[in-house]
Amino acid sequence: MRVLVLGSGAKDHAMTWWLSKSCFISGLFVARGNYCTPDIAEKLENVDPSDGESVYKACVEHEIDLVFVGTEAPLLTGVIEYLNARGIKTFGAPSKSIKLEDDKAFSRSFTDRHNIPTPRRSLFADIEHMARYLERHKGRDFIVKSNNISPSRETLSSNDTDKLLEYAERLLQKGPVFLEEYVPGLPITATILLDNKNYLPLPIVSEYTRRKEGDDVPTGGMGAICPVPIHEDIAEAIKEKIIDPTLYGMKVEQLSYRGVLTFSIIIKDDREPILVDYHVRFNDPAAQAFVPLIENDMLEILIAMNNDELDKVELKTSDDFTVAVVLASEGYPMDSITGREVEGLTHIRRLGIDKLPLIFCGAVDSDASGRPVTTGGRAVTVVGKAKSIQQANKKAYHTMAGIHLEGGWFRNDIGNRFFQS
Repeated sequence: MRVLVLGSGAKDHAMTWWLSKSCFISGLFVARGNYCTPDIAEKLENVDPSDGESVYKACVEHEIDLVFVGTEAPLLTGVIEYLNARGIKTFGAPSKSIKLEDDKAFSRSFTDRHNIPTPRRSLFADIEHMARYLERHKGRDFIVKSNNISPSRETLSSNDTDKLLEYAERLLQKGPVFLEEYVPGLPITATILLDNKNYLPLPIVSEYTRRKEGDDVPTGGMGAICPVPIHEDIAEAIKEKIIDPTLYGMKVEQLSYRGVLTFSIIIKDDREPILVDYHVRFNDPAAQAFVPLIENDMLEILIAMNNDELDKVELKTSDDFTVAVVLASEGYPMDSITGREVEGLTHIRRLGIDKLPLIFCGAVDSDASGRPVTTGGRAVTVVGKAKSIQQANKKAYHTMAGIHLEGGWFRNDIGNRFFQS
């Protein structure tokens, strides 16, 4: 089978790597890819992944059997429908289902209709109304997020009214803004693969979304650990109170599709799960954390999905743990500085991606002289894999020490909460 992956981020690199290990692959392509993807797939730099016609022409030229979309931009521009109408099989959410993520006002009304627990929230279209609301609730912790899809899921969590308003004013330039109550607890990411009848749960991840613990600077995903050691009764509550009613609601509201659905969840201090967000795509860096643990042939899963036979797939995972650490550019996420060399990456790339720890490139590509330089915010994800979270943590940070990016930064505590006494 000949497969084209659309995307250039670290999660797209991780998915391309997983596909590259399939015994069913006869051709693997990525558009547009990044600095590391040429090691495992043919990089189609002249293909615009968000343009249906551009992607279709590449499919015809390279005799593509399946287009894999796990990132947001092609979903938003209707590439899935464009290709399906021309007989190209795809993996990804259609436009009608994207509103589960791209319209949080709709998403929250959906969860209300199906009795799915979510934080209290308010939607604002202007800064004046939000300012008056925050004045009435001064000192309380809130999260500000865009009502629409945010490429890196950037949010701001704070009890500082001025900071909340400053960030909201920036987001309001692109549309309405959501203000949610902050819910303390353990953040987890539950990812499932869907067909029209069944679903396959992937390993549960815990993501770190702040610059550092307790910080109130807007950031996206900065690290992850997998799998998360949670009790069986909590896992069952997630299934019964969030996943099952979501899938039922999608079916009755005709939102079902073949693809991926990701749930951002908080396990509250009383051990009850509460849904924070849906994502109709893979999360970054959650994907980089769970992919190295899965032993199934990815194309076997996709073939079963296409035949609505995911119930026949038994997920096989190693008994290891992973710790994923993200190296970000200076200024990320507000004003990321680009064009700076990621030193040490060329040497690591020569060793090969199958060496441990794993390296998944994100916003890094070759400059005119072939050097790896930053093209955006999150440059590299380093994934340590070992028999314990603590050992995986050590492996990831040991490798990260060999990579240098001027002004670059990363969290130094990924996984610590799971092995500190």
